[in-house]
Amino acid sequence: MTKRIIIGISGASGMLYPKQLLEVLSGADVTLDIIISNSAKDILPIELAEYGLFENLPPAKYNIHKPDALNAPISSGSVVVDGMVIVPCSMTTVGKIASGIGDNLICRAAGVMLKEKRKLILVPRETPLSAVHLENMLRLSHAGAVILPACPGFYNKPQTVVEVIDTIVARILDHLEVPHDLNVRWSGE
Repeated sequence: MTKRIIIGISGASGMLYPKQLLEVLSGADVTLDIIISNSAKDILPIELAEYGLFENLPPAKYNIHKPDALNAPISSGSVVVDGMVIVPCSMTTVGKIASGIGDNLICRAAGVMLKEKRKLILVPRETPLSAVHLENMLRLSHAGAVILPACPGFYNKPQTVVEVIDTIVARILDHLEVPHDLNVRWSGE
């Protein structure tokens, strides 16, 4: 059965994370709803100028929603979604979701995921974190969100930036219960 997954891309550095995630998901049995915040639209060309974001995704596999489209189907709990990932997740987005502010589609869809008790994964990519950031993430964790910081592992001795990114992408896919063949598991040796 095809999974339906929402990918929110907010305005934080780390655009290689959603790029890699989308590439892996392009080979999975999923339909994607993608929301790119206005801030992310400014950052994408800076960080991915030589890449593209959607060049490897078949058009039939995804829908792109405008960030202000609060009437999109994914803004309602009556639409069944298997999971949502916000990657990278800015601290502004974390703060809005933690406060119940749904003034854009990313935050509205995230609020729906929480109220419907569905999988919500936030991938913050910011450092250092203030006490306010930590309190907001704790609040979201208590509400049911998975806080999955972009803190890659190095036990698999990555040789490229993509291999480093894949350690986080693999964890996201594991939490979404999407099979993958990224070779980033700890072997115990």
